Amino acid sequence: MSQYDDYFEQLRRRKLAGLWYRDLWLYPRICGQLDGSVLDIGCGIGDFVRHRPHTLGVDVNAKAVAFCQSRALPVRLMQPDRLPFPDGGFDGAVLDNVLEHLEHPEPLLAEIRRVLTVRGGLVVGVPGARGFDSDPDHKRHYPEGALVDTVRGAGFQLSRLFHQPFRSRLLDRHFRYYAIYGVFRRL
Repeated sequence: MSQYDDYFEQLRRRKLAGLWYRDLWLYPRICGQLDGSVLDIGCGIGDFVRHRPHTLGVDVNAKAVAFCQSRALPVRLMQPDRLPFPDGGFDGAVLDNVLEHLEHPEPLLAEIRRVLTVRGGLVVGVPGARGFDSDPDHKRHYPEGALVDTVRGAGFQLSRLFHQPFRSRLLDRHFRYYAIYGVFRRL
């Protein structure tokens, strides 16, 4: 069993309350930051792809991609750090709880920049301190400053930050699902 198989099974075990939270609270916030055709990178079991029309998902996990495709979701397999699309083909991209899994995020961020239109939007979500510590596969922790500096260094401009469910140092340290989201524009 590969690390991808383990992660796929973890995604499949998520609770209904988590799905409601994403569908009713998180995804509407993310959707409000994006227009046009959107690429969901690291789409997992396709929750965001299912939620938002005009969204195409990609993932490195073949099992997750097959699962999504069996549910008629538009999801494709990608190789690490390689997006199988032409330059400038998307108006926006989502990188939700993916960046922290990468030791070196720069190649993927460069690929995202390549496939976005000029001024295309990018929403990046990363876990807070407690969430980061809860997964042994997490490689890099991104407090606000590190998130902004990393994505800005790849040729994006910060539009705004928001926190889920709301900004709180206490939740950052104690609530596993607390997350920081950056909304960026391609320069």
